[in-house]
Amino acid sequence: MFTKILVANRGEIACRIIRTARRLGIITVAVYSDADRDALHVSMADEAVNIGGAAAKDSYLNIEQILDACNKTGAEAVHPGYGFLSENSRFAQRCAEKNIVFVGPPVSAIESMGSKSTAKAIMQQAGVPLLPGYHGEEQQEDFLAEEARKVGYPVLLKAAAGGGGKGMRLVESAEQFKQGLQAARREAISSFGDDKMLVEKYLTAPRHVEVQVFCDSLGNGIYLGDRDCSVQRRHQKIIEEAPAPGLSDETRSEMGAAAVRCAKAIDYVGAGTVEFLFAESGEFYFMEMNTRLQVEHPVTEMVCGQDLVEWQLLIAAGQELPLNQDQVAIRGHAFEARIYAEDPVNDFLPATGRLHLLRPPIESDQVRVDTGVREGDEVSVYYDPMIAKLIVKGDTRNAALDQLRLALSHYLIGGVTTNVEFLYNLATNPAFREAKLTTAFIDVHKTELFEHRSIDRDTQILTGSLLVLQKQKQKISMSHSFAHESDSPWNSTSYWRTNSTHVQMLALQLNDEEIDCEVHHGGKDLRIVVNDKEYIVGAHLQDGVLITTVNGHRQRFVIAEHDSSFTLYSDRGAFSVAMAGTHENEEPLSRNSGDYRAPMNGTIVALLAEPGKAVMKGDPVLVMEAMKMEHSVCASEDGQVEQFYFQPGDLVTGGAQLFEFHPST
Repeated sequence: MFTKILVANRGEIACRIIRTARRLGIITVAVYSDADRDALHVSMADEAVNIGGAAAKDSYLNIEQILDACNKTGAEAVHPGYGFLSENSRFAQRCAEKNIVFVGPPVSAIESMGSKSTAKAIMQQAGVPLLPGYHGEEQQEDFLAEEARKVGYPVLLKAAAGGGGKGMRLVESAEQFKQGLQAARREAISSFGDDKMLVEKYLTAPRHVEVQVFCDSLGNGIYLGDRDCSVQRRHQKIIEEAPAPGLSDETRSEMGAAAVRCAKAIDYVGAGTVEFLFAESGEFYFMEMNTRLQVEHPVTEMVCGQDLVEWQLLIAAGQELPLNQDQVAIRGHAFEARIYAEDPVNDFLPATGRLHLLRPPIESDQVRVDTGVREGDEVSVYYDPMIAKLIVKGDTRNAALDQLRLALSHYLIGGVTTNVEFLYNLATNPAFREAKLTTAFIDVHKTELFEHRSIDRDTQILTGSLLVLQKQKQKISMSHSFAHESDSPWNSTSYWRTNSTHVQMLALQLNDEEIDCEVHHGGKDLRIVVNDKEYIVGAHLQDGVLITTVNGHRQRFVIAEHDSSFTLYSDRGAFSVAMAGTHENEEPLSRNSGDYRAPMNGTIVALLAEPGKAVMKGDPVLVMEAMKMEHSVCASEDGQVEQFYFQPGDLVTGGAQLFEFHPST
């Protein structure tokens, strides 16, 4: 086994690898960009080396800087994680040239599967079923359009060198083909430096099922069950489960055997994932093979009881697979929900900001949280906006879903918009619980999935009032001039009066609404009047937690304070409160209003309209890239662009006006 390894990645990926290496007694080296100087993975590692600027191309994709870090620290091996350089054959080759072990497959295997067209040809020879489509070398636009016509719309355009949903576009008609091809090629060049495209028949209601394979250098190969990853947004996975529900034992065996044939056809070594499209008819088709460990590997670990990163390290060190196929046992059911800083309602637009509050659920044998951030860290524009992966397990699928629902209700995040509520709605959706899964699940069930969970208004007013009263009480206690006279009535913080009940009027800012609240101090109980109804209340605030009692009903709220306002979190939702006049409303950034501002920091990719020429409502005007994804800014009404304020390649700050637009009169 290795003495020291370098982890060529960041965030939860690096943290997860470091945890296993530490358990195995292996010294770890982290690498970090200027933006990640204070990141969690840096503090977890035994050593850390700065490898360049904030942009991934200047740091985590800089092969020579990473190799220099290996040389500087004496690392014997490099674990590339998943993403960045994990499927980069040149990086694997350079590691070999420097006598550094690459914890991954051989260069030839990466190259074979790195080209989707080459992969399809190999799989065809291996007897693995393929979708109808064009996987050849000819790349002229007219030729590809004709191939799409032959296949029949809808078709999926896919980057031959791609993965992770990048360089992929669904085209539903011949009229959309040119625009879809251009967009897919731009994203493919940006992500992979290669704009070669494939054309495939698009199945309208398939499932996405994948198989975890492992091979050692001694010729052994096995599969460790299957996973369902059907529920996706932007062609990227958002929730995964193992095993895939509803498959017959025969189908599981056939799919697993096909996955092992895929791996052996390219003399694979290490961890790999073979992805299939599973049709309603029960047929499955090879989609691609990812020559790395997947983000969703923890669900397989939960049901197999194995540490797959440990397996990777053992195999990279030349050892035999720890189990044979007959020894693999699948027990129970597991889910992984990816917690992202993103706005599901706004087309899952990535979000940035500081994590003012980060309270994950308590971990146990049934609940695991893989994360790379801490409370106070910033989600920046430079990298994927994943905050954590929440993994849960149960004896059955329904038991695992119950664990997921409970864990999500206890996951409290403040400071950035997240998808936690969306995931909660997904976990409790009847169709999802019945495993009616397809890759179009979100579109089909969007009405229920985007429903906002909220605490009733009276509870918000009462809780907000009690928080403000507790804050006032703390302030008075700290500043009272009679603090040395503990028995003095003048030292009371309960609005004591000699012969009367004191009525206090609180002016609250609740979310975006100003509310006057009547508080009655005096007598045995504290009372608050809301909508002409009187409540007997009490509260205790300590260590950022507010415990309230309203008419005998006790509840718990976690408090996050920011910019003179407070956000209160419970398992039923969250809301914001401030004393009226202290809350600072920020003007929302607009994508479709007349001033057309950038939704976040990013880079201008393309200008799609010509100044002075008419555009129609809904037409894309400008494309920008942020957090590794393209975002189109479209015209909100008929009119024309007078001038652009930025050009392709320019960096823009969130909120910056992108162009001048004049609506038609």
